[in-house]
Amino acid sequence: MGKAYLVGAGPGDPELVTIKGLKCIQEADVILYDRLINQELLSYAKNGADLIYCGKKPGNHSMDQEMINQSLVRYPKRGKVVTRLKGGDPFVYGRGGEESEVLAKHGIPFEVVPGITSGIAAPMYAGIPVTHRDYSSTFAIVTGHLRKGQDDLCWESLAKGIDTLVVYMGIGNLPYIQQQLLKHGRSQNAPVAIVHSGTTVKQHTVTGTLASIVGLAEKNQIQNPSIIIIGEVVRLREKIQWFEQLNHQQSVLDVLTI
Repeated sequence: MGKAYLVGAGPGDPELVTIKGLKCIQEADVILYDRLINQELLSYAKNGADLIYCGKKPGNHSMDQEMINQSLVRYPKRGKVVTRLKGGDPFVYGRGGEESEVLAKHGIPFEVVPGITSGIAAPMYAGIPVTHRDYSSTFAIVTGHLRKGQDDLCWESLAKGIDTLVVYMGIGNLPYIQQQLLKHGRSQNAPVAIVHSGTTVKQHTVTGTLASIVGLAEKNQIQNPSIIIIGEVVRLREKIQWFEQLNHQQSVLDVLTI
């Protein structure tokens, strides 16, 4: 019997993977990897390892979840070490809980390796702390990928009871999210930021208010992967944004060096 690792690859910056996660990549005979991982991490795989793409785009899945589950079971039964490399953290909208259940059901030895989730890292790289003593003592992570007719989120609690909202996969439903928060009492002047491709060189941040953010997202052609942050902590970006300034400074240096 082999073994399976469910590994969080982090939010995009390859240097944010954990030491244990990197060891799991190096040890693996088979790596099942997702769309949003940084491809640089695959360069640490040992010679001869099978690299199998399991990426999913909306409406376009290279492998459905059932096929992924079967692979997680099949390879360890052949004596292989399998690393399931997932963007962010396996247990934060990563279906790691479902995959762990499958492994447990079939008696496959496995470990889960946490990763840095984009809901914290992307705001951080944009200069937005999700908690702050003066602005936010509570924050909630929310899925924005809502199936039509199956919205079971408690919008009243999210609108009135949580200081900072961090929304994953919400660009496609941004008008609906805006509508529900306004309907249930969130101020139209609440600061909002959208961080696209957080922690990578492609990172781009758009800020506005709850009333204006839909129009700004359309104007700037913001697409996934993006994280939406709603709350007073967004105002701190003006003071402490660092990563995009760092990238800009590096770009200027590169130009001067040419």
